[in-house]
Amino acid sequence: MTQTPTALTTDDYLKKILTARVYDVASETALEPARNLSRRLRNTILLKREDQQPVFSFKLRGAYNKMAHLSPEQLAKGVICASAGNHAQGVALGGRKLGTRAVIVMPTTTPQLKIDAVKALGGEVVLAGESYSDAYDHSVKLQQEEGLTFVHPFDDPDVIAGQGTIAMEILRQLQGLGSDRLDAVFVAIGGGGLIAGVASYIKALRPEIKVIGVQMNDSCAMMQSVAAGHRVTLSEVGLFSDGTAVKLVGEETFRIAQQLVDGYVAVDTDEVCAAIKDIFVDTRSIVEPSGALAVAAIKKYVAEQQAEGQTYAAILCGANMNFDRLRFVAERAEVGEEREALFAVTIPEERGSFRRFLETIEHLPGGPRSVTEFNYRISDEKVAHVFLGLTTSARGESAEIAASFGRQGFSTLDLTHDDLAQEHIRHMVGGHSPLAQDERLLRFTFPERPGALLKFLSLMRPNWNISLFHYRNQGADYGRILVGLQVPQADGQAFEDFIAQLGYPHVEETGNPIYRLFLQD
Repeated sequence: MTQTPTALTTDDYLKKILTARVYDVASETALEPARNLSRRLRNTILLKREDQQPVFSFKLRGAYNKMAHLSPEQLAKGVICASAGNHAQGVALGGRKLGTRAVIVMPTTTPQLKIDAVKALGGEVVLAGESYSDAYDHSVKLQQEEGLTFVHPFDDPDVIAGQGTIAMEILRQLQGLGSDRLDAVFVAIGGGGLIAGVASYIKALRPEIKVIGVQMNDSCAMMQSVAAGHRVTLSEVGLFSDGTAVKLVGEETFRIAQQLVDGYVAVDTDEVCAAIKDIFVDTRSIVEPSGALAVAAIKKYVAEQQAEGQTYAAILCGANMNFDRLRFVAERAEVGEEREALFAVTIPEERGSFRRFLETIEHLPGGPRSVTEFNYRISDEKVAHVFLGLTTSARGESAEIAASFGRQGFSTLDLTHDDLAQEHIRHMVGGHSPLAQDERLLRFTFPERPGALLKFLSLMRPNWNISLFHYRNQGADYGRILVGLQVPQADGQAFEDFIAQLGYPHVEETGNPIYRLFLQD
């Protein structure tokens, strides 16, 4: 990280942003209305299209500005960074433009698509370690050995200033839209470089405009740090929005955020998937999860504040989406928008009950609804358990539907917001087994790399048996795994030690009522 002897002021950053050198490689991206979303939300929603940059991300602004301010001697030796994503492409493109060597250290787990993209831009790829931390440590070693200059992805004043040119463009482009009104700008946060730059420029010129930071609810390092009054290191981060999956925000970016950011919104995976769909409907473009955070936050903010007639800007900060991940996004978008509701319904195992159940569906409040999923397997002489999906038209309808079933004598569980049901149970209903004694059920997030499962199996005790294993590749850098393990009750402490040593993010679902209903004997 580049250290400054004294803290830069807002005026200092304003000058650095106004003199930033970004347009040798970056484009002035459009600021355009999201007309469909604006009508739905009854507010004017503007989209800053950083997804249309040459590397499909804003990151090249800060990377190039940092590199363009290096001395001829530094450029002659070359630059280095550690990154598995958009920053890597920005540094590689900057290196090609400036004619300097650009070494990009990437984890060995980096998808080949991203490695090839960096190489195509002239970057010299070095693979080291299994995580970003491993890659970073190796990059520091190479920097010292070869005299290279480190280009930090966010915690550097020149990088921050480069990202701040986005805010400069937004305020200038408002005039072209016929009004300079802007009530708030929503900015995704990973390490904090983007929001630090945007907030520095906006608060210097238009302090009445709110700057709202957005984070995933499972990767909210900045939010926790601001609440604590000091930088907080997260023990783990969610991987769905990999562009913002940062455990520790920057020292300088944290200082700026404390002073200038007006508020924060946390969003979840389903809300982000719904936002990706909203952006597609308005632009016919597909952004990556981090690129949709700002839109997801605007929707949530409008609902909570009951806002109408306001003007909000969302920075679409990236579009480096793995195509295979779209399957997962499509599945969860309807849930995030609450256009689908899921239920577990118990009906009598007797003649006529199935027909009566379907008639109940036809007469639900709000009119007839389409059945999106219906799973059933006979398992009992007296009752049948049905996994049901229904279309909905507004938020909050699932609870009323469940209540309607209950009034007709059908015991019902609302699964609309149950992660276990969404990710696994809907694909494997009917798994009761009298053989699965002493079973414990866990959801794991496994890294998608060779040896991940082998590590799991090698740490298990020989007398434990895998009684259930469910996995679907989502096209991401991680996999969601559902595992049933038969663990004798006397091995309780040994099991906890095993989980701790394994170190994979997990949730135990043994007590989940859906597990008992559909899978446990």
